Amino acid sequence: MTIEVPDADLGALKLTSTEARLDLAIGLYTAKRTSMGKAAKIAGISYTEFLQELGRRGISINYSIPDFEDDLKTIQSLNEKGPSDRR
Repeated sequence: MTIEVPDADLGALKLTSTEARLDLAIGLYTAKRTSMGKAAKIAGISYTEFLQELGRRGISINYSIPDFEDDLKTIQSLNEKGPSDRR
């Protein structure tokens, strides 16, 4: 997809295409329209870099109670298997 925005519409913003991709990706992520992994791909950066950028901007990650419960079940399952079974 290509999006064209006339310079005049941006006014005094000095926005590079890289910054625009990042801002778009963060907007889609915060609106819960995409996952963090997909947003990182849209931004053209790694998952870790995207997570760091969210932190730099003071944006909380989308992490719901069901997400927490799923993670807790996974941790409990791994603990039940023991260290030798995790390989």
